[in-house]
Amino acid sequence: MKNKETCPVIFPEDLREALRKMNTYVDITEEDLKKIYELALQHAEERVASRVPVKDVMTKKVVFVKSDAELHEAALLLSENGISGMPVLNDDNHVVGVISEADILTLAGMKKGHTFKDVLRNILGGPVSAGTGGNKVENVMSFPPITSKADDNIADVAKVLDEKKIKRLPVVDAEGSLIGIISRADIVRAVSRKP
Repeated sequence: MKNKETCPVIFPEDLREALRKMNTYVDITEEDLKKIYELALQHAEERVASRVPVKDVMTKKVVFVKSDAELHEAALLLSENGISGMPVLNDDNHVVGVISEADILTLAGMKKGHTFKDVLRNILGGPVSAGTGGNKVENVMSFPPITSKADDNIADVAKVLDEKKIKRLPVVDAEGSLIGIISRADIVRAVSRKP
């Protein structure tokens, strides 16, 4: 859609020509058509104005872990920062996955989709699995990562978070490098600030 500065002004002869080109009878006056156009333009401007890009609300200081890091390092980062998940980066600082508390709990014998009762049962002496093939982040992380771009609309991101039942998306540039993170909390804060 063109912005307001570049939209041409509609004159009555433009409306007459548009009606003529429809090649059918339309029971509407030029004045009615002009009013419809003005209302549609107003609606479009409001819709564009309500669009909030991810870059305006994302968190720019992101806690992350490298893919070759030890799992205890990832667990410590999650715990110390009070977060439940974070992006995983390769040596080129590209997002290659996401690691969450749930991913780490799989090492304690918990399957993804566990319940709190399952965690308690495991802590109180339930069986512990032999592991999942290594104690590196890359062996446990969720991949491929679901990411967002800086210019994405937060309404679209909110839909993805809801559909995938996740709490956050890493925000990447065109090369896949991490530039931020957008969470449900960021979106709620943005919506609460809107007039």
